[in-house]
Amino acid sequence: MGLTIGVDIGGTKIAAGVVDEEGTIRDVHKVPTPDTAEGIVDAICSAVSGAGKGHQIEAVGIGAAGYVDDKRATVLFAPNINWRHEPLKDKVEQRVGLPVVVENDANAAAWGEYRFGAGQGHDDVICITIGTGLGGGVIIGNKLRRGRFGVAAEVGHIRVVPDGLLCGCGSQGCWEQYASGSALVRYARQRANAQPENAEVLLSLGDGTAEGIQGRHVSEAARRGDPVAVDSFRELARWAGSGLADLASLFDPSAFIIGGGVSDEGELVLDPIRKSFRRWLVGGEWRPHAQVLAAQLGGEAGLVGAADLARQG
Repeated sequence: MGLTIGVDIGGTKIAAGVVDEEGTIRDVHKVPTPDTAEGIVDAICSAVSGAGKGHQIEAVGIGAAGYVDDKRATVLFAPNINWRHEPLKDKVEQRVGLPVVVENDANAAAWGEYRFGAGQGHDDVICITIGTGLGGGVIIGNKLRRGRFGVAAEVGHIRVVPDGLLCGCGSQGCWEQYASGSALVRYARQRANAQPENAEVLLSLGDGTAEGIQGRHVSEAARRGDPVAVDSFRELARWAGSGLADLASLFDPSAFIIGGGVSDEGELVLDPIRKSFRRWLVGGEWRPHAQVLAAQLGGEAGLVGAADLARQG
């Protein structure tokens, strides 16, 4: 199969990209993300039509944030869109006249990294996306593992603290609440309130108050050596690394790939994640250690992965 289209549904824009068999994006068409569920379906079809002009397209892959059924056709539940058992595959196929595959967006990003990014050369890979939340995808034996009902690998909602912090999913103590961009900001605000004398750079980048601290401020301050910002990254890394150790006990991959906005900080966050992983890996002194690698495709991973999954059929 030749060219396929991958669709990435973002909070502000929907991007459709024409992708070839080597994972190269040939063309991209973007449209604003509407406010309504039906409007988003319209926008997906518009983006696909715009990207496909002048190309011979074989199929379409859509990455959707939420639970996608085992047939990769229906979005069972989307937390940020009012989709409940939404027959997205059928709706888009009827409009664009092409075969459509729907996949969870974190699974799509994991597949993109496995096929064309940091996962190349590995048969067993777990991809973790550390952004506002925490997502993941599992590839074992060169296959994307989706579970019986299609909703596996929701790693961000593994409960790591009994009766811990309330999560947006409705549960408490989810890993996402301790190892995500949102958690990083919370750590920085708490520490800046408690130790303002150690957060001078961090506070100066915002409005001077702990409540004004944003994620980009924590990253910039950490690069400039601000003690509170650096310590906040270490706390996030401690939780992230211990979670990877638990996943290693379950899946024993050869590599973990760390993507998402937080991973853009490179070794500032990856090095302490590796240390935490080694610290908490059961039997770590005697067993091989999975590599902990930075993702390579950035924000294009989901689009490229969705397009390739559509090619797989």
